[in-house]
Amino acid sequence: MNTQSRIIVIAIAMAFLLYALYAQHYSIVVYILGGIGYVIWSHFREGTVFLATQAFHKQDYDKTERLLSEIKNPNNLRKGRRNYYEFMMGNIRLKQDMVDEAEYHFQLASRLPWKRDTEKGFVLINLANINLRKKNYERVPAYIELAKKLRLTERQLGIIQKIELELNKYS
Repeated sequence: MNTQSRIIVIAIAMAFLLYALYAQHYSIVVYILGGIGYVIWSHFREGTVFLATQAFHKQDYDKTERLLSEIKNPNNLRKGRRNYYEFMMGNIRLKQDMVDEAEYHFQLASRLPWKRDTEKGFVLINLANINLRKKNYERVPAYIELAKKLRLTERQLGIIQKIELELNKYS
């Protein structure tokens, strides 16, 4: 849910809460308060990352950025959401040619836990690519070695080979 829909849900729940209090259905009041509490908790711990992920997969980067901008403090997100937030922000900044900001977001994403090696592999590949672009040639092999320790797809291994070929031109 985005922020606006959460506000609407809470407003509707408040109306039901007031009716339940008026009708003296206190057991229902507890459930409604629990539901409101969950919506508020999910706003801070989950944010709009899931919706942004869907937009990101559809390559709608404007919508992705708009949804991610609704998250005022990404430090409050749980680790399982924060990694995707940082990854998507890194990709958006890369598309906007803000290479230093992209590197910052990918650095944060590389330090967070990932469920799959391929996901962390994309983060490390992006970091290697950014450092190649910035001509920080001494950092590129470190990212490549970290990525090679993971179980990667053939596509990712092909990207690593291209980065290594490009790096050899400058070594």
